[in-house]
Amino acid sequence: GMDALDQEAIDQRMIELDGTPNKGRLGANAILGVSMAVCRAAADFCELPLFRYLGGPAARRLPVPLLNVVNGGAHADNTIDFQEFMIAPIGAPNFETGLRWGVEIYHALKKELKGMGLSVAVGDEGGFAPDLDGDEAVLDVLTRATQAAGYSVGRDAQIAFALDVAASEFHRDGAYHLANKSAPMSSAAMVEHYRHLVDRYPIISIEDGLDENDWSGWTQLTAAIGDRVRLIGDDLYVTQEDRLSRGIAERAGNAILIKLNQVGTVSETLHTIERAKRAGFRVVVSHRSGETEDHFIADLAVGTDAGWIKTGAPCRTDRNAKYNQLLRLASVLEDAAVYGSPDGGNG
Repeated sequence: GMDALDQEAIDQRMIELDGTPNKGRLGANAILGVSMAVCRAAADFCELPLFRYLGGPAARRLPVPLLNVVNGGAHADNTIDFQEFMIAPIGAPNFETGLRWGVEIYHALKKELKGMGLSVAVGDEGGFAPDLDGDEAVLDVLTRATQAAGYSVGRDAQIAFALDVAASEFHRDGAYHLANKSAPMSSAAMVEHYRHLVDRYPIISIEDGLDENDWSGWTQLTAAIGDRVRLIGDDLYVTQEDRLSRGIAERAGNAILIKLNQVGTVSETLHTIERAKRAGFRVVVSHRSGETEDHFIADLAVGTDAGWIKTGAPCRTDRNAKYNQLLRLASVLEDAAVYGSPDGGNG
């Protein structure tokens, strides 16, 4: 047998047994299940909460939740190009209050959409998928719903917005094909489009704004608006340390999305987080589109001092399981808890 306290050795042994570059023989999800179980067993043996085992005595930061409330792109059958529109309760004093604000805005948005005669059916991640006329129309509706719920909108206000563009989904033949644009757009044109959106709306984060292989475009985007916005690589980095290293070298983005099952073991995930932090990248822990009620990522976000978490709308049990665990962690930490980004700002 092997010692559960030696996470690295157990993960490495499974990688060696698999013997493929993409964990295709044993399967990445099977390997990850064992890796997570080992981590939990070690935490239990040490009589520590999982977040404390992962992060040590200093782990106390509850993340800002990025609540996915409107879906488009590949996640919906509508005319919205961007895949996810999220609200971020950056001005809340603590996680519990921020989550409550998000829930209230979610229900205000439902009322707003119903009043417009639009569908309020929810997608896999709990967000609505209304047939609105383009991405700016969504941001306008989000602004109205937030204000109707009684909250202020702005980069220095209570609520800001975040986008997951998933640009690889509409990138073909070297250009970007948006439904509401008359002609395909170049990387440079997309950069200007984002500059316009960031100027007009309180957007603090853009995920996958360009194609996963458009490295030069990512460098342009980072130079253009990286001082104002988190530019998160998901498809760009896929939680892989080698792709992250290239992004750091080329100044492509300034933040990374962390998904446990993209890399397949707890130890490799922790290495990628450590590499990102050393380079000054922000870290956002994330769920997947298809989820279970497992809430390991809630403890991972707190244990690694991530500052932000992305785990869907406050709807559906597989999404709420993570929020409920974060509420439990907040009650464990009590007055020791801090909220939001490690850099001192929640934007």
